[in-house]
Amino acid sequence: MIQKPANARFEVAIVGLGYVGIPLAVGFAEAGCRTLGFDVDDLRIQELQSGDSPLITVSDDRIAPLIEKGLLTFTGDKRLLFESEAIIICVPTPLRTHLDPDIAFIVAAGEEIGPSLRPGMLVALESSTYPGTTREDLRKVLEEKSGLRAGIDFALAFSPEREDPGNEKSVLKEMPKVVGGLTPACLERAVELYSRAVRKVVPVSSCDAAEAVKLTENIFRFINIALVNELKRIYTPMGIDIWEVIDAAKTKPFGFMPFYPGAGVGGHCIPIDPYYLTWKAREFNLDTKFIELAGQINRSMPYYVVTQVVGALNAQGLAIHGCKILMMGVAYKPDIPDDRESPAYEVMDILREKGALVNYYDPFVPEIGPHGAPQHWMGLRSIEWNPEELSRYSVAVVCTPHHNVDYSELAAHVPLIIDACNIVPKDRKAKVIPA
Repeated sequence: MIQKPANARFEVAIVGLGYVGIPLAVGFAEAGCRTLGFDVDDLRIQELQSGDSPLITVSDDRIAPLIEKGLLTFTGDKRLLFESEAIIICVPTPLRTHLDPDIAFIVAAGEEIGPSLRPGMLVALESSTYPGTTREDLRKVLEEKSGLRAGIDFALAFSPEREDPGNEKSVLKEMPKVVGGLTPACLERAVELYSRAVRKVVPVSSCDAAEAVKLTENIFRFINIALVNELKRIYTPMGIDIWEVIDAAKTKPFGFMPFYPGAGVGGHCIPIDPYYLTWKAREFNLDTKFIELAGQINRSMPYYVVTQVVGALNAQGLAIHGCKILMMGVAYKPDIPDDRESPAYEVMDILREKGALVNYYDPFVPEIGPHGAPQHWMGLRSIEWNPEELSRYSVAVVCTPHHNVDYSELAAHVPLIIDACNIVPKDRKAKVIPA
């Protein structure tokens, strides 16, 4: 057993206050743990310490009372990390240009934390990554910066985040938490920590196994989304509605799980995590043909959507060059403001390359910011939703099916709609074409 440090001011510190770190910090504080939230973004710290949440998934009225009770503190002062029993890292793990992993944020977090480590502390990583990151990369930087030994002087673990923004079932307390430790003693400490905030903790044999769990969960979704995307492209020319097929198939009580097609895949995990495994597999001279094929299919979907736009315009004797096209939704999934890796931007890029005049409407993304979009779209604002504005467009392309949008009104004012989400009513005067 690795004994906890004595006289700690905080029971847990969360490093990285984004879509994972904020709910995690709030969840621990709501469970009665004295919690520190740390980030290098001073504006984010000021916002949170004032009781203002930047996430629609965590309301202000959850944060403010916890701050008042002294259960939750936000800071940009890394020296306070020294005063915690445990530190959990929740930082981004993006891909580089050639689809290889970028763990620079993890390494940087380790460099920030290392000097604050003291004997008995627990460090847990939650960022999605390839097997071996915690055991090798994070361990190395922590040991170098602290002079302590992982598994002996301090505990080290990995526990994959399972946040699903916009999903009401994604509640920290109710979501089973997978945990793997560097050693049995590390696992024991990690299980004890997470058990304070989560009803069910699922221990696995190692950090590597826990890292593989997260990749497996998202690769499963990635591949099945690719499958239904391919089926859509096969069934559509046959006059078969893929959504009707899926809805009927899911009535089978075993052996089938519904996945739905779209304009591609987006977000912080699904389009990224599979490539962490394909990269790692090459170290062992292994092919990942199935995953790579799924990637090719999913990355091709924006081109398929544009092909449907061009075909529909040609059928009416119209050219795409100079055509005013409205993109409906740039968030990567419904009812959230997160537009990271959104396939809508790829569709917009291709349309603009073909000479179309492109704008967008998204009630959750009023202005395109720096975090999810290509730089050339930054600063573009969503159009106003009114009949006069909608009537300016010859085509609408639905990429994100937000549920608070009146698609009947859209169909009343835009004559041609390319619907990649099966959400626009087909009994209106607009011509609606599935994509």
